[in-house]
Amino acid sequence: MRRLNYLFLKLQAISLLVFGRKRAALERFDAMRLLAPSNRYVMASRAHLLGELGDKHGAIDVLQEITRVHPHESAGWFNLGYMLDDIGRHDEAEPAFLRALDAEPKMDRAWYGLALVLIRQRRFDEAVEALKKNTELQPMSPFGWYQLARVHVDRQQPDEAVKIIRHLNGFEPKVAAQLERETGLRIAQGS
Repeated sequence: MRRLNYLFLKLQAISLLVFGRKRAALERFDAMRLLAPSNRYVMASRAHLLGELGDKHGAIDVLQEITRVHPHESAGWFNLGYMLDDIGRHDEAEPAFLRALDAEPKMDRAWYGLALVLIRQRRFDEAVEALKKNTELQPMSPFGWYQLARVHVDRQQPDEAVKIIRHLNGFEPKVAAQLERETGLRIAQGS
């Protein structure tokens, strides 16, 4: 009977989400939590909805609970790091991203999140290393490349930034042009 109640509540929650009724869906996930208190799906869904509804501190509380109950799951640590960074708690976000990477070293999003935290802390050398890992794992995503070029500018290494702008011009010319405008650096035409 518990399993049927859980499934019925899950179906209701999903249906409510389809129609954009997030608060009502959250109530269903709260009820599901009573039936399955340590269920990762229920916990993660609650955290996600709380964040979307603007209760970032509530989302962080749930994410901290997820990392306590499921300490070897990278997604919980990544999401915790993301939310902590989002509210400006960068010193706490860094170890959360590092725990995500301990659990899943090839999680490109965690390398990127870690890099952003390091950039905010002006720890540029470490940020470069994290961004290199991110771009190795996600070579066609412009986000890591963009940040890496910006860090090279901050480190007074314009030649390195120009190399990245040239590289981006090959597959993301709009991002390359944006970097040229923002940094004042130019790549030679026809490069």
